[in-house]
Amino acid sequence: MNGVVSTVSFVRFQGTVCGPRGHFPGVFALANELAREGRLSEEEYRFWRAGNDWYNAAYPDPSATHPDLYDHELNPGAVAWFRSTAAHLIDRVVGYRELLAAHGVACERVDSSDPGRIIHEDEVQVVVVPRRVDHPSASARVPRRPRPAAGGGPVPSGTIRRGPG
Repeated sequence: MNGVVSTVSFVRFQGTVCGPRGHFPGVFALANELAREGRLSEEEYRFWRAGNDWYNAAYPDPSATHPDLYDHELNPGAVAWFRSTAAHLIDRVVGYRELLAAHGVACERVDSSDPGRIIHEDEVQVVVVPRRVDHPSASARVPRRPRPAAGGGPVPSGTIRRGPG
């Protein structure tokens, strides 16, 4: 042993406003919402669709094998985090963050060595039930985001805050 302590760390990209279920929506959920609301230009839509297709092919969807993984009653607030070693996945998130910023949707990077109770893990990600106390994204620090008006209203603007790393 060379005296170096190795810590597995995890990375999550998420909105800065707490969603209706008490957690911060991830970068993909935020981008998917823009697409679902029809707010993307043709070029943005092509980027979003190609990006989602790439991610779908690049790593496993844990809910495909564990359909109850994100069940709010069984696993309240369950969210996915990349392993910090999954650089090939993390590096491509920049395009999604740029897309969100163009629409005034704030998205931050959060790094943690203990994001919560792990309920699924594979080579590139974990799904956790967050700890509510001392968790970097504890819902008490940010108000809930108001739901857009019918037809899609503006999403509250904000700056992109980058965490450590």
